[in-house]
Amino acid sequence: MIKMIVPLALASLTLVAAPASVFADDDSIATQLVDTMNKLFGVHPGFRANHAKGLVTEGHFKASPEAASLSKAMIFDGSRIPVTVRFSDATGVPNVPDGSNDALPHGLAIKYHLPDGSETDMILVGIRFFPVASSEDFQDFMLALAASPADAPKPTKFDQFMAAHPVAAKALATSETPDSFADDIYYGINAFVFTNKAGDKQAVRYQAVPEKIVRLDAAAAAKQAPDFLFGELPPRLVKSPVTFHLKAQLAAPGDPTDDPSKEWPEDRKLVDLGVLTIEKVVPDSLEAQKELLFLPGQVIDGIDVSDDPMIAIRDGAYAVSFSRRSQ
Repeated sequence: MIKMIVPLALASLTLVAAPASVFADDDSIATQLVDTMNKLFGVHPGFRANHAKGLVTEGHFKASPEAASLSKAMIFDGSRIPVTVRFSDATGVPNVPDGSNDALPHGLAIKYHLPDGSETDMILVGIRFFPVASSEDFQDFMLALAASPADAPKPTKFDQFMAAHPVAAKALATSETPDSFADDIYYGINAFVFTNKAGDKQAVRYQAVPEKIVRLDAAAAAKQAPDFLFGELPPRLVKSPVTFHLKAQLAAPGDPTDDPSKEWPEDRKLVDLGVLTIEKVVPDSLEAQKELLFLPGQVIDGIDVSDDPMIAIRDGAYAVSFSRRSQ
């Protein structure tokens, strides 16, 4: 059976978090966050509040033998699991230029279609850790952006926010424009807990690692066509599949699992969970993505949510946004 934090969520990659003290009013927090995103990005009927520009693909996942030693989850039993994968640009603007800094970080969302008819999802982004630790700070981050147009007096509200939140600048610096969606690395911001058949538990964060990483500097990215990432992938897939290695970064004792703005040390062990193979773009991707729901809290037996409050808040915000775009 699928274990869901909330019954409904939208398939965007909005990243939010909140302290335990505000959980009693999650719905209000979620609505406020989506309202803030709509204020910042505008309202675009039928599109997500964030990561509005997307491309839907299909393929399969096959787990490694090492994956089963960490988790008893069905997706890690070594069978071929069909998947739907959506690549995306950041912001709620459906025509954001792919090479713009506004399009960072790019996203990768995976939906696993299981033999029993259930589904489980993973949502990853092209940024190593989240810029802030709470939903309030994230909302202030977006409001500061909205209050800082190009002609705003210096220091702008956004300049002031970044000065007060040094982790934010470090996080944003980890995201760059790739030459292809297929040549970027994507990170799971949230921590999850694996349980194997022996009952052993292990906190992990996901990574989707390409065969090669190719990044463009800002000047080269700015010269690209507005839809160059979306135009490059379909013909590439016609020639051959694209593959990623899904990996689990293993937490060591003392590594925080409840704060997405705290990066785990790079020397933490990485376990190759298997190969994600993307084979084709779905027909009429624009229509297909409207019906897709990628739920951070939708997990299956062998995978549990951690104590990261961001997961529940994300699901709540997704529900609000999905309801709006469905109307």
